Amino acid sequence: MDRLDAFKTIAAQASRGELTFPANVNASLRLQQALNDPDCHVEQAARLIQADPLLAARSVAIANSVAYNRSGTEISSVRAAVQRLGIRTLQSLVAALIVRQIGAQITDPGLQAKVTQLWEHTAHVAALAHVIARRVTHVDPDTALFAGIVHEVAGFYMLASAGEFPQVMEGAPEDWIEHGEITIGRGVMAHLCVPAAVVHAIEAMWGGLRALPPETLGDTLLLADDLAPVASPLHQRPGATTLQAARTIDCVIGDGTLHAIMTESAHEVQSLYAVLML
Repeated sequence: MDRLDAFKTIAAQASRGELTFPANVNASLRLQQALNDPDCHVEQAARLIQADPLLAARSVAIANSVAYNRSGTEISSVRAAVQRLGIRTLQSLVAALIVRQIGAQITDPGLQAKVTQLWEHTAHVAALAHVIARRVTHVDPDTALFAGIVHEVAGFYMLASAGEFPQVMEGAPEDWIEHGEITIGRGVMAHLCVPAAVVHAIEAMWGGLRALPPETLGDTLLLADDLAPVASPLHQRPGATTLQAARTIDCVIGDGTLHAIMTESAHEVQSLYAVLML
């Protein structure tokens, strides 16, 4: 079996819903489904979050971050965090937990290093996407945060599958973009019940075409991906800039510029990134 055959096998399994996840991922998926219930209220959400100590700590931390604590008033309870954040931000935190859990079972040092770098990249993209959505493209920031968190989920699943299919780590990075990311990504995102609008935006990333000034959720993700100071260890997208070139990206946004907005928002981006890295 060569690399493309391995991609096809994993993609076929994904399309049939035959995905293998660690037990803790399945538990987190049940939590995500509970939060997706339109009848889920604040008290119920707080109880669900409190049942997971790590998630509880992250909820309080992100509620106290610059992005969500405009008043500067710190809170210390999960219930207060849930009230401040809302269900949709909690869904993003659970999504972050799921994505990290997918790669947590890897023991090979080389693959572990790639998982660590991929999550650093993901956390940067998610934090940047949240700020770009709020300050530049004016799409929903919570949706942008969620999209940034799950935009590389296929990569995490591929790395987790490398033990059974070592061929996936062979060959050129372009193979992953063309034959792995798209086919595996769609199956994994369907299993995780990623909303259609987010899937569409991530599919736009796979094409690698971004408008300036950015307008859509897909543009938001692509710009965040370009500006992320840590690159994905799996590939460089078609037309993607180097880090040095990415820092020169600028355009007029209203009465200001993209560069000025991102400079003003640097502390906010860093606070979100720090929480996601907990």
